Amino acid sequence: MDHHSCMTSSNSDCSSCTLQRRPAAVVVGAGAAGIAALGNLLEVFRPESSIAWVDPHFQGGRINARYREVPSNTKVCHFLAYADGVEPFREIAQASSKPNAIAFLQSLPQDDTCSLRYAGDMLQMLSDGLLKNHRVSSWKGTVTHAEWDKTDSAWFLTVQDGDGNVVQHLRTPLVVYCTGASPTVVPLPTGISPVPDILELDIFLKPSLLSETLPRGRDVCVGVIGASHSAVLVLMNLFTLSRNSHPLLRVRWFSRAKRLKYAEDKGDWILYDNTGLKGCAAQFAREHLDGERLLHSDVGKIVTRIDCSGGPEQETQAMLREVPGCDYVVQAVGFSTRALPIKQQNASFDHQTGFFIDQTMHNPVSGLHATGIGFPERVVDPLGNVEYAVGFLKFMKFLKRVVPEWAQASPK
Repeated sequence: MDHHSCMTSSNSDCSSCTLQRRPAAVVVGAGAAGIAALGNLLEVFRPESSIAWVDPHFQGGRINARYREVPSNTKVCHFLAYADGVEPFREIAQASSKPNAIAFLQSLPQDDTCSLRYAGDMLQMLSDGLLKNHRVSSWKGTVTHAEWDKTDSAWFLTVQDGDGNVVQHLRTPLVVYCTGASPTVVPLPTGISPVPDILELDIFLKPSLLSETLPRGRDVCVGVIGASHSAVLVLMNLFTLSRNSHPLLRVRWFSRAKRLKYAEDKGDWILYDNTGLKGCAAQFAREHLDGERLLHSDVGKIVTRIDCSGGPEQETQAMLREVPGCDYVVQAVGFSTRALPIKQQNASFDHQTGFFIDQTMHNPVSGLHATGIGFPERVVDPLGNVEYAVGFLKFMKFLKRVVPEWAQASPK
């Protein structure tokens, strides 16, 4: 149920707003992490408690909005383990008529990967079910301000819609931010001339949109910066495009890595589980990109590797030399956390507990938590490698561990 008890302009004092009866918690964000956070809070908190949920769309987050055409690097069985992670999810699955998104995933080979469209459909199914939960109050909008009120031992949140109108004020002792991350964009070296058009990574991860964006019928050169999982998917999509609708397309691949990193199954654990290539990206890289293979592959007729190894100076010189010959550039160099609208700025995130730590007092900030790709769990493998755990089931496992601790520490 959507609540719109106040549509007062954001530049007023909103004295006519009706404050919602204080919910036990507020979840901000409705992607994979936000959905999992809400499910865990519903499971852990008392049955009579209410939980507020804020998101601009409630449509499965960035996965559904931008990445439905992306092949997953997650096995189907792990998506289903996520969907079975908490009782509120199981109740949604049991109450849903078939066919449905979860039943479809159950029909796929469980040890294979799949298109993220199917995971996105599952997220939408769970989101729709949670919105019908009588304990959940939802607001379409964005939290634009959050401030801790010591006298009330609660966070005071302002929610605005897309037009900047105040939709609601909320008071709650516990807030969980699951607001995700966006592709990182870094400045190109000074002195590049002419400067090519910088296109969003998301365009290159959606082949149908990429085909419409790049011009046809003339020579086009695209520069791809990075050697991440996303970079390999971009190269794969560009190569496919060159074999079909864009035969005059050429690619310059700017990479620091002479050898790519792959996830390695060690039986009861995975080496480079969060940083190594998996799925069809790993297969494409092994067959066409890694080491000398690019020189002997059909991909090498389209893609030229530009060596950016050797340090910042060598990388800068390579870019100054090669980037001006590109019509477009895309950066696949990771994702950056979105800034939070909290007044307390002197706090750092603890990647093991999901708390924020006050850097002055050196203690946890009351009732402030986060999870998801913007705030992932820090993990250490048996060889001592430190990574940050990103993935549907990884979010779920992290939340199963920490939400009871959040609830216990929440101001009463």
